[in-house]
Amino acid sequence: MPSLNLRHAVRGIILDEDDRILLCSFAPWEPAAPVVWATPGGGIEPGETLYVALRRELREEVGLELDTDPPHVWHRRVVAPGHAPGFDGSVNDYFLIRTAAFQPRGAFSDEELAAESISGFRWWAPQEIAEYRGPDLFAPRDLGSALATLLADGVPESPIQLGL
Repeated sequence: MPSLNLRHAVRGIILDEDDRILLCSFAPWEPAAPVVWATPGGGIEPGETLYVALRRELREEVGLELDTDPPHVWHRRVVAPGHAPGFDGSVNDYFLIRTAAFQPRGAFSDEELAAESISGFRWWAPQEIAEYRGPDLFAPRDLGSALATLLADGVPESPIQLGL
């Protein structure tokens, strides 16, 4: 059986003082595909630990500097060809970061963000996600319920396994 080519990534669940979550708008990979809203983060480079990759990704994308290791709260493994271009799927590890609201502006230029398929940022209230009925998608698809559980129950003892 051939081994899977999975994209390993880290993601920051960045919550402000009002429990709003900062999400990135990812432009579609294909013309007919929907926009996807996901937490900031990205691929782990060779030799990086999860925390080193998280610090780099958040500095590049949104300009957030971490001075502590945030709790690892979610883990998501998706095996589906086409889920991530060039890969058989992805493995994402999510970390909870509490901070005051800020205007996202990382080290990346607009062109570098576009090369990462990031077309914008927005702070979303949990209720807005739960009630959203538009054409865009969230990643993970159950972000609204997973976020509600995280806010209600707090940091889990070990990372919760998420679905699609």
